[in-house]
Amino acid sequence: MARDWIHWGDNSTKGLPIDGMVIGQIRTRSDDSYVTDSASSATAYSCGIKTFNGGIAVDSDQEPCGTVLEAAKLKGYMTGLIVTSRITHATPASYVAHIYDRDKEANIALQEIGYTHPLGRTVDILMGGGRCYFTPRKTASSCRKDDVDALAIAKTLGYTVFEDRTTFDKDVKLPYLGLFTQDHMSYEIDRDPKKEPSLTEMAIKGLNDLYKATKGSKEGFFVMVEASRIDHAGHANDPTGHLHDILEYNRAMDAMREWIDEHDDSPTVLISTADHECGGLTLGYQLDGPPDYWFSPGYFAGSKNSTEKLSRAWKAATTTDLDRYVRENIFKPYGIMSPSRDEISRAIALRNTTSGFGIFLGQAFSERLGVHWATLGHSAVDVTLYGYGVNHEDFAGQHENTEVAEFVAEQLDLELDSITERLRKNTSWVKDNVKPQPGESARLKGRDVARHHH
Repeated sequence: MARDWIHWGDNSTKGLPIDGMVIGQIRTRSDDSYVTDSASSATAYSCGIKTFNGGIAVDSDQEPCGTVLEAAKLKGYMTGLIVTSRITHATPASYVAHIYDRDKEANIALQEIGYTHPLGRTVDILMGGGRCYFTPRKTASSCRKDDVDALAIAKTLGYTVFEDRTTFDKDVKLPYLGLFTQDHMSYEIDRDPKKEPSLTEMAIKGLNDLYKATKGSKEGFFVMVEASRIDHAGHANDPTGHLHDILEYNRAMDAMREWIDEHDDSPTVLISTADHECGGLTLGYQLDGPPDYWFSPGYFAGSKNSTEKLSRAWKAATTTDLDRYVRENIFKPYGIMSPSRDEISRAIALRNTTSGFGIFLGQAFSERLGVHWATLGHSAVDVTLYGYGVNHEDFAGQHENTEVAEFVAEQLDLELDSITERLRKNTSWVKDNVKPQPGESARLKGRDVARHHH
């Protein structure tokens, strides 16, 4: 879709920056399903094991497993997690937290900063969204159900804590925790650059800071960078949000590739893949019969916002002229210039259901593009594997997702089993990390990613 959009704009056949980095595919099934979620997939990438959907760096018996990030830190490497989702979301959590349920993000926040983690602080850079899980319940928009102030705790553990673009642009002392939004960061098309850095900017800042911190040392660094919101757009069936976050992911990949070339004194390998496919996206449909087919990426030219932003604006609107408002302020900014009477009526009926309206809006625009979605969830298809830098050719081919961790461990000469043993000496270190009672959650019985490491 992104490649076709670029071609439509300038008739270019050069493709995307990532096209030249394709080295294979990744199989994505989890331990309990052929369709993985982000937690089980990220656990495969971090621990090198299969686990159940929803499990965060634990095995199928809900026992913790050592991750490549933890092993790297204990060996002397500097580490980082950089995402556009909440920093407590499944993928970043699976590199440094251990818990049977990905939804326990308040618990995950405390593990990420090293407060309730048996190994102490293992992450030097944390950047993304999700501030609401770090502030006590009495704070506006807090997501916690207790009075714990995780930001204050992070400061006592040595973190420089910042929440704004101004501080991001300065030299920040490591370790640091940068949280730019209460929830997930904005889709790229909605992002206010005065308030939120882009994925590319965060990735390069992280690389530069980790490089400076390790220059002259025997060990280097490991950093996981995730273009998280591509997945979210798939869940929402939002082609506009999807397109622009894919384009930003490509800019980030291109920038990291250039960074590797410019730092030949620090041999670095970049490995990138997705945790899973999301949405079951297909392009084009048949009109009256072959060879009459249709896909029109040109419609993207008029689409200026994600469905998420427009859904919130529609729900918050105070106008009494609903027909006119939804035509001019919702449909048009999304690229639907001439909504039908039925579409307007349905938009009004769905006004107070932001998720439901967003899905409706995305699918209405998708129909005009010739884009189709098979699901609002994940699919079981293989995902593309990209690589660049030192030894990336060694990982070419078709692999199980667990082999990503094995490759990282091999490159950094890490021993994960010893970390696992340390974690399992006493698993009472996290109050909520106890096995659920039978029936507590049926899914416990038996979810953008770019990954860069040095």
